[in-house]
Amino acid sequence: MKHLAIGTLRQWHWISSALCLAGMLLFAVTGITLNHAGDIEARPQVRSVELQLPEELLETLPAAVEQQVLADPLHHWLQDSLGVRFATQAAEWSDSELYVGMPRPGGDAWLTLDLESGELFFETTDRGWIAYANDLHKGRHSGTAWSWFIDVFAAVCVVFALTGLLLLMRQARSRPATWPVTGLGLLIPLLIALLLIH
Repeated sequence: MKHLAIGTLRQWHWISSALCLAGMLLFAVTGITLNHAGDIEARPQVRSVELQLPEELLETLPAAVEQQVLADPLHHWLQDSLGVRFATQAAEWSDSELYVGMPRPGGDAWLTLDLESGELFFETTDRGWIAYANDLHKGRHSGTAWSWFIDVFAAVCVVFALTGLLLLMRQARSRPATWPVTGLGLLIPLLIALLLIH
């Protein structure tokens, strides 16, 4: 029975470690890059586009403003012309302007459309792959699927840590350094937090 319990613990431990390996590497590396964000030089790439709304779409704007709804033809034209995707709910209306913000991991984009003249201005910023990975670490502008991934990943990490602790408990008698090293792993961050963080 004892061997079966250890075998089960080991199975849960290696399965959880395999499932969270890629995520742990990502979050460990981005923990370092976030901690040294000020030391990492970033060169954002900015692209700007100015366009004129076609006459047939310009004629639909008064009704769109009145209803505060981004009609499908205008929505599709904006997406196709600018090479971006955004939800119609992202549109913000004022009396004279339509604004759409399109934040994303590692970058940003936005557009403004003058509702009188049909002049369109679009700008997109790409801050690079390090910023992209850092934003994934924080769950910033990464969507529902990534948010679920982070929650599931965290739960798998808890399984990995707890099964590792139970395996340590089982093998502590034959390895005298087990508890001093485990205690040190708890004591070091605790002392830093209590004594060195103001």
